[in-house]
Amino acid sequence: MPDTMLLVQMFTLLVVIGGFAGVLAGLLGVGGGIVLVPAFFYAFQTLGYGGPQLMQMCLATSLATIIVTSLRSVHSHNKKGAVDWGILRTWAPGIALGALLGVLVASSLRSVVLQAVFGGLGIVIGLYLAFGRAHWRLGEAMPTGLPRAILSPVVGFLSVLMGIGGGSFGVPLMSLYNTPIHRAVATAAGFGVLIAVPSVIGFLFLDIAPDQRPPLTIGAVNLVAFAIVIAMTLITAPVGVRIAHAMDPKPLKRVFAAFLILVALNMLRKALGY
Repeated sequence: MPDTMLLVQMFTLLVVIGGFAGVLAGLLGVGGGIVLVPAFFYAFQTLGYGGPQLMQMCLATSLATIIVTSLRSVHSHNKKGAVDWGILRTWAPGIALGALLGVLVASSLRSVVLQAVFGGLGIVIGLYLAFGRAHWRLGEAMPTGLPRAILSPVVGFLSVLMGIGGGSFGVPLMSLYNTPIHRAVATAAGFGVLIAVPSVIGFLFLDIAPDQRPPLTIGAVNLVAFAIVIAMTLITAPVGVRIAHAMDPKPLKRVFAAFLILVALNMLRKALGY
């Protein structure tokens, strides 16, 4: 039977984490995973779980929440006709394959290596958020053929190694290939489903020692964190949306980019043992 005080501590930390992630998602349109993974890492470590598979639990639990939030997002965007189903259908096999490969690789790596991966890629994403420009282009239409066969698994693979959905890589990629931003955001939510579903199924079978995982964990997915974060995100995301409509989100996005870079640098620092 899980210790009651431990569950109370977990509940308190996760309520704060879920609320913060929901506000940011509504305010800036960023996926929750980019916030949830480092937050879960801090929460689980604070509660005394710092084993070699700590990052796997953070990635898996983050991806589990993304299943719910991405499905909800796709449904909302589809009602407005914003989802590009042509892109989604043609990119789906590669993204799902990349996600499965990501699970296999992530399962075999030590937590410290995954910390370094998250830190490095987080810095790249933060720099793009801060300095990326809407007019940047790599092409006038989404790639097909061999380029698509290469890029689609890369999106799924890197997303799983970071525990994030389709937004952080999918939206910039589609924007660089001349997809309107509202359509890119809507379609990237579908990428999130394709990434999260197969990867979470894989992570459910990951064997983690009972003394190295929080209470109520199946495989690498912590059910307590999953349930609380989903509930809080649904409550607080509309608050973020209201704030976004009341003020210019561009400077806030730069502030978030700086915050993300600092979080990523801190993750790198811990990975290097400093």
